Amino acid sequence: MARHVAEFDVLGPWSLETSRAFWEGFTPAALAGEPSGPGLRTVFCAEGDWCRAEAEVTQAADAARVVLAGDGDLDAAAVQVSRFLALDVDGRGWPEVGRRDPVIADAQARLPGLRPCGFHSAYEAAAWSVLAQRLRIVQAARLRAELIAHHGQDGAFPPPNILARLDLDLPGRKSEYLRAVAEAALDGLLDGAALRAVDPADAVQRVQQVKGLGPFAAELVVVRGANAPDALPRHEYRLEAEIAERYGTGRTLAEVSRAWRPYRTWAAVHLRALREQRTSEIAGR
Repeated sequence: MARHVAEFDVLGPWSLETSRAFWEGFTPAALAGEPSGPGLRTVFCAEGDWCRAEAEVTQAADAARVVLAGDGDLDAAAVQVSRFLALDVDGRGWPEVGRRDPVIADAQARLPGLRPCGFHSAYEAAAWSVLAQRLRIVQAARLRAELIAHHGQDGAFPPPNILARLDLDLPGRKSEYLRAVAEAALDGLLDGAALRAVDPADAVQRVQQVKGLGPFAAELVVVRGANAPDALPRHEYRLEAEIAERYGTGRTLAEVSRAWRPYRTWAAVHLRALREQRTSEIAGR
């Protein structure tokens, strides 16, 4: 197994601690095992060659150090890590969004240095979308864990060349849709860099070509799979509810999000994260 070290200068606010706490509470992409040490550790299948890669990310001031191990293209895997942790986004203009919008300023203060962490890949986001259809989150997470345990690569989600061949006993048409997702990934239709390179609306339309992925799922793939920084989720009712609560009844996402450009994804994720945090605190009382 080869080893590779990459270092990235992160432009703009970033806290690995805050981002890690966000990701550890994000069920489908939750980190495996118990937290150990100051770094963030994860395993994933790298896009392109779909080889398993291990990654440990640590922070030193404004720089990220990524230590990777695996048998595939580790340079490409390092780039993928920077994408799913949003380290490749120039965030120097993010504080200005808070100066334009006091609601976002409050969110920035409550979640200092948060960078929206997404799925390891658009492929994994698409697979999660299929698993989560018509199921509760905990049920979908259980199905995902079983796929990893029985068909994954030592903790990593099964690569598309494996998933495409599986005959799974899953509810509804999930097996059919998972095969379609795997085939789309192998054909390059779910390439994260390619989806990031086009307008988010065009990327959503592209993802909807995959059987089983409707508008809501396609948005998830672009927003949380490709981790596009300026995509606006238009089918997320919890975000709409948070807009009404924080900005006032009658205010719409389309209206308030004008002040969020070019970080509309970041603003939306901050608001959703605070809503989930608040909901959890209320449930725990």
